[in-house]
Amino acid sequence: MKTIGEIKKELDALPAEELKAGISGYLDDPRDGVKKLMVSAVKKIEKLEQEKIRIEEMRFFEEKYSDFSNICGIDEAGRGPLAGPVVASAVILPKGCRILYVNDSKKLTEKKREELYDTVMEQALSVGVGIVGPDVIDDINILQATYLAMRQAVQQLDPQPDLLLNDAVKISGISVKQVPIIGGDAKSLTIAAASIIAKVTRDRMMREYDKMFPEYGFAKHKGYGCESHIAALKEFGPCPIHRRSFIHNFCRYEGSDA
Repeated sequence: MKTIGEIKKELDALPAEELKAGISGYLDDPRDGVKKLMVSAVKKIEKLEQEKIRIEEMRFFEEKYSDFSNICGIDEAGRGPLAGPVVASAVILPKGCRILYVNDSKKLTEKKREELYDTVMEQALSVGVGIVGPDVIDDINILQATYLAMRQAVQQLDPQPDLLLNDAVKISGISVKQVPIIGGDAKSLTIAAASIIAKVTRDRMMREYDKMFPEYGFAKHKGYGCESHIAALKEFGPCPIHRRSFIHNFCRYEGSDA
């Protein structure tokens, strides 16, 4: 007979999808320790089933527009920060694709986003990423820069989409049919996948910028206007990746009216 420790080690090594079969041989074990392991395993199985239901709900729009051949989800990261680019991603998933735990990137931990980034990149039919830097943001404003990044992302796709599922916006300059969905990154699996690609791509860039400009703390706050970032701006002034149109209230710099 296996010890409780051996059973625990065996169950811990199993992915959640295999737990139901894994516990079948221990359900009649009378030991209290094994019973506790069974309770824990059942909870994991129930959680997995709930996740599958959530993913099915997130496929509502993909099913609604299933007559279209290549449905593309689009989302962006970095509209609000004081520094760095705005990044957009466009993702086409295979028909019927289900990737567990995909969600609005803001609802995921950094570790989970990184894991799901790899999964989306492996399973997607095509992924496009558009990046627009701070100089262009200052020149044409953040909304137009976001649309530009989204158009760049769509142009990279192969195959090209015949339907765009967008997170709330309608993108100018694109002739493909668009469906804006308010809160789409939490309602559409494809948009959520795009949100993860955009967020991870931008976060990786900001960690690299942190190595170039360590005094601002970009690796931690990713360019957003937190207290420590604003304090660094006031002390050191802007660096080349700061958006001048965003920071004029916080510091003086050459060409500003502050």
